[in-house]
This record gives sequence, structure tokens and C-alpha cells, in this order.
Amino acid sequence: MKDYIPDDVAIRPEARRPVDDPTLGIDVDVERAGSPRNRLVTIGDSLTHGFQSGAVFNTDLSYSAIIARELGWPELRYPTYPGVGGLPLNIEFLLRDLVASFGEQLNWWEVPFALFRAREFADRVEDYWERGPGAVTPVVRSFRHVLAVYGWDLRDALDRTAARALSEIGPPSDDLLDQLVSDDQARAALRVLPNATPADRNRTVFDVASALGEQVGDSADDGADDGADTGIETLVVFLGSNNALGTVTELRLVWSGEGYDDLDRKGGYTIWRPSHFAAELDHVAEQVSQIRARHVIWCTVPHVTIAPLARGIGDREPGSPYFAYYTRPWISESDFDPRRDPHITGEQARAVDSAIDQYNEAITAVVTEARRNGLDWYLLDTAGILDRLAARRYRDDLSSRPPWWTPYPLPPALAALDPVPDTRFLTTVDGRRATGGLFSLDGVHPTTVGYGILAQELIRVMERAGVQFRMPDGTPRASPVQVDFDRLIRRDTLINRPPANLTSALGVLGWADEVLNLFGLSLPF
Repeated sequence: MKDYIPDDVAIRPEARRPVDDPTLGIDVDVERAGSPRNRLVTIGDSLTHGFQSGAVFNTDLSYSAIIARELGWPELRYPTYPGVGGLPLNIEFLLRDLVASFGEQLNWWEVPFALFRAREFADRVEDYWERGPGAVTPVVRSFRHVLAVYGWDLRDALDRTAARALSEIGPPSDDLLDQLVSDDQARAALRVLPNATPADRNRTVFDVASALGEQVGDSADDGADDGADTGIETLVVFLGSNNALGTVTELRLVWSGEGYDDLDRKGGYTIWRPSHFAAELDHVAEQVSQIRARHVIWCTVPHVTIAPLARGIGDREPGSPYFAYYTRPWISESDFDPRRDPHITGEQARAVDSAIDQYNEAITAVVTEARRNGLDWYLLDTAGILDRLAARRYRDDLSSRPPWWTPYPLPPALAALDPVPDTRFLTTVDGRRATGGLFSLDGVHPTTVGYGILAQELIRVMERAGVQFRMPDGTPRASPVQVDFDRLIRRDTLINRPPANLTSALGVLGWADEVLNLFGLSLPF
């Protein structure tokens, strides 16, 4: 069964050609009466939540927050996660804690003490969220504009509510073998979903977005129509990655089956069959179509096997972008043993990417139909962006590149960095970044500058839709609008000040994965 591939998965010889035109070549007349009160609303998972390095914490640097800043719209409402580096466990904070205790170089005789220190750190985080200030559920009265929770797939977005989250949080635990925060996803969701009234506690993210779409007055308490055709100017929908991401976080393929659309039964699957994904997507599209949004941008699902958490090793067939095996970045090629070490094969990785290509064809079809019916919906092909950034898969191997491939042009501020950021796992030499820079320390989520790239691409689509970006004083900005990457570089500690012990501490990350299951089931991205 290990190599089983469902019959609805069409194996592709090469990656799907990205869509360059967000309108898909279909013109739509847009009514632009009035000024929508809610200029940006985003629905998604960890990539929208602002997750990086194993935790959601710097939510003021999510792509939504970056876009809102460039819009000149400080009213964006998003959740915050103060205390010990956020939820569920911040790998960057953990490594910096080890630097403070053991210095920049972790020697072999210090490893047992470092492991004990790592457990202590995880225990402090657990105490904060299960028994300390983080255990107090905040009252969320005003609807958030960032409606995203890490680990959510399509069904989670359709069904999960604050009431469900409250029912899932059990009493505090202090399991010596499991030091991660229990029920962490539910705790995170309670800072996103409204919970002030019984009615609010039963709202999904789509219900909240619908309510925001109905806000057409001059203030939150004024329901009078000011002439605006919608209450939301731009709605971004970025869902679906978690319908396939388990294949690399758990390094195993379990194709969806019966119960794939049931919150209580779907947890055992790591990848959805394309037919199941399309069925779930239809439900999502129906919900989105009911939201009063002037423009809607749908993002495609990135090829999750490019993420450096699953590092390719072994030989590649001539012209193939796939390595023989994909395993953890701290397992060296010389030490790797497929009989012992977690892995997926290159053919399995190809099957995963082929299924994702079919996901993205389904998303494209949804946008195509909507535009033909007069809705101003757009497609941002985030899968194509990551493909064009992929270092080991395409950039470093000319023979593996599909005919359509061209390198992604990094913003000048990033291209000027030494070394230039890429998609490899972040490593350091003598305390300076040596490789990587676009993926954070969990090997799955972007760094701050990586989120900046996503924000820039969304801004391009928004400008194409006619969205007016403004200066802080309200004056219109000249087009094209450029993200302030100099600011993001200053804020990105992994770019300008990575943990000095990163390379020597890779063994500790391996231990954390083995003992805490840090990168697997206990940490749903």
C-alpha cells in the first residue's frame, strides 16, 4: 500500500504551467460605487495566519498586515499571541535560548544538557498557554479581518467555530513525554473567531466575512448604506495547503477516503484525492460567492514538496526534478537509511505534486466560472511563484526545468543581500546566514521577507483590479506600489541575525522531532 496512487490522480511528467494573467483573459465590469469600509479581508490557514518557525507570533508581519500598511489602512484587525514566542512552540526562540546557555557552538558533550534545556523551554511555553496568562480566553467582539488558523484545511474553514474550539480544550496536562501545548489549534482559533455572544460563537470564518461584507455604513455601529456596493473591497482566499502538507510534515502518504469531509474523521489523512478536494472546494466557493466583496483573489496551492523540511537526497534521473528520497534536513546523505529513517520516495513526491496540480486546476475553474458570471474574481498562482523560486529543484539543475520555467526576479533589496536568499533550509557559518532565507526554521513557512514576496504579488493583483493604495495622509500612491522590503529586512531576524548555533543545533532539532514530534502530528502547520 505504500506506493498506492488513487485512480483519480493524473501523474504529470512536469509541473503545471503557471497562470500569468490573474483575470484568465476574461473581462468583467466592476461597480465601484462608494468606499467599502473593510478594505482587506483574508481567509486562510497558517500562511495567512502569519505562522513561522513553528509558531504564530509576529502577526503584525503577516502578508495581510504588510498589504494593509501599503494600503495606508491601519484599521486591519488581526489576532495576537504574546508570551514565550507564540503558539505552539517557536523554534527560533528555542535556539536563541540554547545560545544563551551554551554559546554559539554546541559541542557533543553538551548535547544531553541542551536536550534537557530544550525540554525546560517547551515546558515553560506549555505552562504559559495551559495554566498561565495564555490560558485565559480573550473576548473577541470586533470581527477580525484576518480570518485564518494554522493547520486548517478546507473542511476546517467550512465548519469550525469558537464554540467548537471551546469544546475541544481540555484540562491542563503535564505529560513528561509530550511537552507541547495541548489543544493548541483550538487556543489559536479562539483569538481569531468571535466569541462574545452565543450567536458569534457559532460563526465560521465565512460567516464573519459575510458579516463584514454587510457593513456598508460609515462606522461599525451604522448600518446605513453610504452608496458602497460592498462592505469588503478585497477578499483573499488562500486555502488548501493543509489538504496535502501532511505528506512532508509526517513524511507519509495516506490518501483521503471515507470521512474526508468530517472534522472528527479526516485527521488520519495526509493528502486529499483530487476528486475529494474538488468536492470540498465547491462548498468553499459557494460560501465565498455569498460574501459581498468587490474583488476576490484566490491563491493556488504551492507544491509542498519544495519546502526544505523534506530535503531531497540521492540520485535523480536525468531531466527529473525529483530526488530518490525526501527526508529531514538534519539527516545527512551518508547517514540516511531508507529502512530506518522517515522518508517519502521521489515517485511519491511526484504523485503529491500531480495531485496539487489538479487542486489548482479546480481552483482555476472556480475563478473562470465566476468571471464568466460577472464576478470580479482573480487568480494568484502562488504555486508558480514557488516553482520559480525553487533552488534545488529547478534553479540549480538546468536539465530539470520545464519549458515554461524562468527564475523569479527577487525585489532589488533582497537581490542585493549576500548571500541572496533562496529556498534551501536556513544554515549559518560563523554566525552568519550561509544558505536559505525565504523559509523559516520550521522548513515550511516563509520568513518575514518571504511573506513580503507574497504580499507584493497580491498587491500587483489588487492594482490590476483597480484598488487605490494611499499614503498615511490619505493621498494616492503612484503605481506600481512596492512593498517596503528594507523595513521587512530590518524586522526579519532570520535574515539579519539568525541564531548563531543554527548549524550545530540541527541535531537538537532532530531530537525535538523524535522526542517532541515537533515537525509531525503534534505541530499541525
